[in-house]
Amino acid sequence: MRRIQPDNIRIKMLLMLLASIGITAALLVTLYALSSLILTVPTLNVPLAWVVNNIGSEPVMIVVGMILFFVSYYMSTKWFVRDLAKIETGLQEVVSGRFDYKIDLSSRDELGRVAEGINRMADELNVYLEEITRGLREIAKGNFDTEIPEHPGSQLGEVAASINQMSKQLYQSILEERRAEKTKNDLITGVSHDLRTPLTSILGFLEVIEEDRYQDEVELRYYVNIAYEKAQNLKRLIDDLFEYTRINNGLPLEVQEIDMAQFIRQLIEESVPALEKSGMECRLEAEDGLTIMADGSQLVRAYENLMSNAIRYGASGGAVDIAVWEVDGFVLVSFTNYGEPIPERDLPFIFDRFYRVESSRSKQTGGTGLGLAITKSIVEVQGGEISVRSDRQSTTFATRFPKAKANQETKGR
Repeated sequence: MRRIQPDNIRIKMLLMLLASIGITAALLVTLYALSSLILTVPTLNVPLAWVVNNIGSEPVMIVVGMILFFVSYYMSTKWFVRDLAKIETGLQEVVSGRFDYKIDLSSRDELGRVAEGINRMADELNVYLEEITRGLREIAKGNFDTEIPEHPGSQLGEVAASINQMSKQLYQSILEERRAEKTKNDLITGVSHDLRTPLTSILGFLEVIEEDRYQDEVELRYYVNIAYEKAQNLKRLIDDLFEYTRINNGLPLEVQEIDMAQFIRQLIEESVPALEKSGMECRLEAEDGLTIMADGSQLVRAYENLMSNAIRYGASGGAVDIAVWEVDGFVLVSFTNYGEPIPERDLPFIFDRFYRVESSRSKQTGGTGLGLAITKSIVEVQGGEISVRSDRQSTTFATRFPKAKANQETKGR
């Protein structure tokens, strides 16, 4: 059985009831004792005598007692109503957002504990909202690493978690915007430099020709030939740059299922003249029936770049090895040459725009510095990945694409 505490509303109400009954009884006894004296008052004698004679003294005492009881009980419960009014006022203040408001209630009964609970709740809300406000101010200043404490199991905790997530996403968006701006500036700088170099050379030779500063027709043809080669290099650079920007600006794709073994065999056939010219052979090891979903017209450009790159820089090795195989639901294609290795310090930047491993080596091979950047963009825009590894024995570029779903289902059956 639940133990009744001294500071209990039920006990207080019972005491008030008993007190009201006692006060009523005491007043009735007093009135009864004074009735003979009251009847001696001339103005009260006649009406009171009529009431007593026609109604009776007992009903009169009952009615008077009930009136006295209700009046005394009403007066004795005013504290209860006053405490309830304080709690109501406090709740209205909290609802209006004034979490620093305190309900001034000193009683230790249930109403006091309710008021104490409301005050404690308002304090916790006020402290947590101040933490959220401080965090928002820091975020507004640009301190996106500010972490607002998250209280699990509460809606304000969910608000704090949402703010933290928003801050991280906003920070990432700002970083991406800055990277995009830097990329644009780097692109402009790289384009300006790479366009200016051949253009300056062309203008120099044309100036010699314009001012007749050549000795004979042989020297004239020599200067014209150099200017023509520089113009061809300039055209290749502009074409590569246009292709790169076209791919990165959302090139529409015509996706279809491609058999990678057949695709690579056709690429090798088209590369035979370049291979023979460099004195190289191409060896293919491929698993048949591996298909991917991609745009073949774009994908062929990427693999042509990898093939020409292997021929250009691997001629001293005498061979290009190409492999097509499947690993964990992905189709991998690798191009391996055995020429001069790529220095380890250059590997992280090999797919950057205008990046060249060696400037002298690039001049000899005629590279624009955009081929591998274009290849990476084509592969990634179609959901693939590309990687490179290089050591003293070989250099391998590898792509990875998800295997076509239809192919996977067929193989499973």
